[in-house]
Amino acid sequence: MTTDPAVISVLCVDDHRLIREGITHILERYDDVRVVGQAANGREAIELYERLRPRITLMDLQMPVMNGLDAIRAIRAADPQARIIVLTMYQGDEDAFRALQAGAVGYVLKDSVPEELIRVIRDVDAGRNGIPPDVSAKLAARSMSPTLTARELQVLELLVTGMRNKEMASHLGISEDTVRAHVKGVFAKFRVHDRTAALAEALRRGLVRIER
Repeated sequence: MTTDPAVISVLCVDDHRLIREGITHILERYDDVRVVGQAANGREAIELYERLRPRITLMDLQMPVMNGLDAIRAIRAADPQARIIVLTMYQGDEDAFRALQAGAVGYVLKDSVPEELIRVIRDVDAGRNGIPPDVSAKLAARSMSPTLTARELQVLELLVTGMRNKEMASHLGISEDTVRAHVKGVFAKFRVHDRTAALAEALRRGLVRIER
């Protein structure tokens, strides 16, 4: 653990070792940043944060054992001053919204150039905004769009699996007419007219994922 106030200590959290090592290698180029720990999941992140107290935590979202959102909430609950930057491959506005709602203060895509990552680290450490303009624009657009109800989101998630209305009704314990009404509600809020377009919009926003 570095005690030099001129050096920004960083905890890197990602379930892929290659990503963690790559980020560490990138940050080693800069004299004012040092990776002091690496974690492979949210639970390890919480334990290492408590022990190392880094100035910046780089957090992936999708990880086994405990995901990034739950880890962000836990770390921020224990230390409201924790500065956490999400480093993810997901570009959906819903991902950014949930991460910031959980307590993240920065958001960087994994395909960003190294200069963008170091800029956000320095900005967040200095107390400045760590949200790139394109992400801010997506969040602004999201705030202007109608949000799905909890039930509509459930129906949407089942749509992704290929379930028909009758199957969704049985799964959710509601009538087929009610399912049909929820599907229409999703279509209306997405401004689409069929399931394929609804799925495409849900994927774009980051509301659902197709597991590979």
